[in-house]
Amino acid sequence: MRPFTYERVSTPAAAAAAARARPGAKFIAGGTNLLDLMKLEIEAPPHLIDVGPLGLDRIEETEDGGLRIGALVTNTDLASNDRVRRDYGVLSRAIVAGASGQLRNKATTAGNLLQRTRCPYFYDTNQACNKRKPGSGCSAIGGVSRQLAVIGVSESCIATHPSDMAVAMRLLDAQVETVTAAGEAKVIPIADFHRLPGDQPHIDTTLPPGDLITAVTLPRPLGGAHVYRKVRDRASYAFALVSVATVVQSDGSGRVAFGGLAHRPWRVEAADAAVPQGAKAVADLALAGFQATEQNRFKVTLAERTLAAALSDARMSR
Repeated sequence: MRPFTYERVSTPAAAAAAARARPGAKFIAGGTNLLDLMKLEIEAPPHLIDVGPLGLDRIEETEDGGLRIGALVTNTDLASNDRVRRDYGVLSRAIVAGASGQLRNKATTAGNLLQRTRCPYFYDTNQACNKRKPGSGCSAIGGVSRQLAVIGVSESCIATHPSDMAVAMRLLDAQVETVTAAGEAKVIPIADFHRLPGDQPHIDTTLPPGDLITAVTLPRPLGGAHVYRKVRDRASYAFALVSVATVVQSDGSGRVAFGGLAHRPWRVEAADAAVPQGAKAVADLALAGFQATEQNRFKVTLAERTLAAALSDARMSR
C-alpha cells in the first residue's frame, strides 16, 4: 500500500471542497471496495477523506410518500428496514443477494453505487486494462470473457457493473442526491448515473469529480409483486452472471431491469410494455443489438430464462 494522507470533515460540503482541493482524493466510509483496490495498487489515492462521521445514515419518508436513504446507511440497515421490506421488496432482496452479512454490515448505500467492476483483467495489474490504465488496451477482448458484458460494450471495454442494489434502484427509478464543493445540492436520476464504457471506460459514473453523494431517494411505492433473481456460479461470494429485478402488477403489466450484462444496470423502458407478452418479448427488446463473445453468448439465453422464472414467481405471488 502506498502512503496517503487522511482527514475527517464536519459537513458534506466540506468533504466535497476537500476533494476538489486535492486532485485524486477519495472519500471513504465502509471501505469494502476501496481498501481492496488500494492494497492491490489498482487505486492509489494520495488523500482519503473520511465521510463516516457526517451523519448521513438515516432512512426517512419523503413528502410525496417515497423514501430518502442517507448515503451512509449500511446495506444491512437498508435491507432490514421495515418500510423497505414492505414497499420496496425488490431492493431488500437484491441487497441480501449481493454480499455476505459481514460485508453488508460495513458497505454503504453510496459506496455500493460507486463500486468498481470485478472484471479479472481490471484486478490483474499485469494485464492491459483501459479501465485501470486508460489507453493501455483491453485484455478481456479476446481473452476469457465468460463473466463479462454482452450489451452496451465498446472496443475499449467489456466489463460489467457488479452491484445488485443498483439494479433494483434502476428498476425503482431512484434519484441520487449530491452536493458540490460550493454546497450546491444536485440530483442525478439513476438512469443517468452509471455510464456505458465508450472510449472512456475509466469513468464509471456521471458524478463530477469531488461531488459527494448525500442520499438516494425512491419515489412512491409501485405496489405489485417484487422479485429479484440472481444466477451465479456458486450460491454465495459470487457476482451475477445474470440477475433480474422485476415488479409485476395485478393486471400483468410491469417493469424489468437486468444485472450482470452491461457496464451499468440495464433497463430499456420500452421493453417494459412487453411484460404481459412474456420473457421472450421483453428480452428481444431489452437485449436487441447485443454484442456477445463466443464464451458469454449463453448470457442472452440465460437472461431470458431467468426473466421467465422471475415473472413466474411474481405472478404466483400476486
